[in-house]
Amino acid sequence: MSVNKVILIGNVGKEPDVRHLDRNVVVANMVLATTERAYTLQNGTQVPERTEWHNIVLWGGLAEVAERYVHKGDRIYIEGKIRTNTYEDQNGIRRYRTEILAETMEMLSSRTAGPSSAGEPAPSAAPF
Repeated sequence: MSVNKVILIGNVGKEPDVRHLDRNVVVANMVLATTERAYTLQNGTQVPERTEWHNIVLWGGLAEVAERYVHKGDRIYIEGKIRTNTYEDQNGIRRYRTEILAETMEMLSSRTAGPSSAGEPAPSAAPF
């Protein structure tokens, strides 16, 4: 048996890029930043803060929720699986892109102002 499970809590780095494909299929791509705090080791060595950027892919209903409610700077919870794609760039060099395929998303930021909060609660999005 094997497990491919990723859980992330972080901040959205830029507005989601949402595309509407054939047959009413919706896909959203966004970047999520997770930051480990700086700390000091017992011997006095300072370890600086480290931010990791994650490529998040959402399909279907999750993509629609992201399009409507997710904005740059929002804090969100993502649960999904990791996938790495391989491709060759225009110079023939093999490149890799690691993505998180989101299966669950939950909004952790509360919107106190703005059009998406007027009369509508920000939803938790169930798996697609």
